[in-house]
Amino acid sequence: MRDEVDGLLEAWSRERADLDLGPVAIFSRVTRLARHLDFARREAFTAYAIESWEFDVLAALRRAGEPYELSPGRLLRETMVTSGTMTNRVDRLADRRFVERHPDPEDRRGVLVRLTSEGKEAVDGAFTSLLDAEHALLADLSPAAQKELAGLLRRLLAPFGDSS
Repeated sequence: MRDEVDGLLEAWSRERADLDLGPVAIFSRVTRLARHLDFARREAFTAYAIESWEFDVLAALRRAGEPYELSPGRLLRETMVTSGTMTNRVDRLADRRFVERHPDPEDRRGVLVRLTSEGKEAVDGAFTSLLDAEHALLADLSPAAQKELAGLLRRLLAPFGDSS
């Protein structure tokens, strides 16, 4: 089976036979796969009228478990954005009635951001749709090959820690 990357490799090999092109064989394919995944994400989220950033916040709240709430600081760590950006995002999600702010019973000055039933419905639908698309992207790989690929990618990402 050949793909576009094979053609790139052949051309580079012809022009720069002095270089080890192994990384190109891997990362050019990862980049192309990322484009397909981005398209699948946009399609899944558009079907539920949410943006990618909205999904990230809603998904962090959903993963927290009942009552589906987190402090703004925890949301910052979960989504890796600045506090100003998070404030703006929570405001916009609250305007859409996807989240509500509640006083933090353990911190008089603090608030908790809680997922509403509308937010839960949107994130659950979008996540299900995204998983369907991701399963389709992996359809040509056996479960064993998928597990092996996940392990290899984990090893590749390990040096970057939690910050990536």
